[in-house]
Amino acid sequence: MERTMTVEEKIRRAEEIYARRQAGSSTKTATVNINTNTKKDLKLLKKMIIQIIISLLIYFTIYIIQNNNYIFSQDFINKAKEILSYDINFQATYENLKQYITNFNNKNQDNSAIGGANETIETNDKSIQNQEQTEENQQVDKPTESTNEHQTSNNEQELSEEEQQINKIKSTTTFIKPIEGTISSKYGQREPTTATVPKNHTGVDIAANMGTKIKSATSGEVVLASEEGDYGKHLKIQIGEVSIIYAHCNNLYVKQGDKIEQGQEIAEVGSTGNSTGPHLHFEIRLSEKTIDPQKILDL
Repeated sequence: MERTMTVEEKIRRAEEIYARRQAGSSTKTATVNINTNTKKDLKLLKKMIIQIIISLLIYFTIYIIQNNNYIFSQDFINKAKEILSYDINFQATYENLKQYITNFNNKNQDNSAIGGANETIETNDKSIQNQEQTEENQQVDKPTESTNEHQTSNNEQELSEEEQQINKIKSTTTFIKPIEGTISSKYGQREPTTATVPKNHTGVDIAANMGTKIKSATSGEVVLASEEGDYGKHLKIQIGEVSIIYAHCNNLYVKQGDKIEQGQEIAEVGSTGNSTGPHLHFEIRLSEKTIDPQKILDL
């Protein structure tokens, strides 16, 4: 049978229970406070560690930039310092970095273009050097060209001299045709069909019938009348510095020392000497240098 508790016992029991409950509540509150403070401390520590790491990265980056001007320019360093001097705004920082990277890439492209231009200039310099070397080599080989040019110049001088001689003859002497006939061989180089005929022709050959009368083309003096040599029967008439030869004649009408008038009959067409048929070899000389008769008169 249970004992009945007195009023005093009940009150004391209630006080004990209350006291125990109060003690338990205090313990729970302290535990909660401790846990809360611990979480706050950990969060703060984590934040500090992150900030320290970020700061170290930033300063490390700045250090690298300052000691490596080849990769980064002074503009980049100034921009980083400017960003660090303000409250960090990640969006603005991102935009600034993006703009700088764009500008940096553009500068690299410009530098590449300049490098290409320099390579082109170097290539052009090499081409110029090669060209100069080629020109020097050509100058070494120029004696032959110079010789050819000298020969051409001499030919031009000879032509000029010939023209002067022609003008001199025309200004001092008048000519008429010695005979009427056909030019069978012109003055200068030729390709003869007969071995005895010379290749260099010193006059013109006028083909005509045997015995055709030959008239003196000029006035003058007979300085030679001969039947010897390749010219066969021939005459040489002199007027000043000009002399005229009439060769391969059949008969001579005048003799050495005779004075001749222009148009006077002096011989007949023949085929004497080194000749292949009846014709007159008509030759004009100035100071014993032969001149093309067809440049003096019409034949």
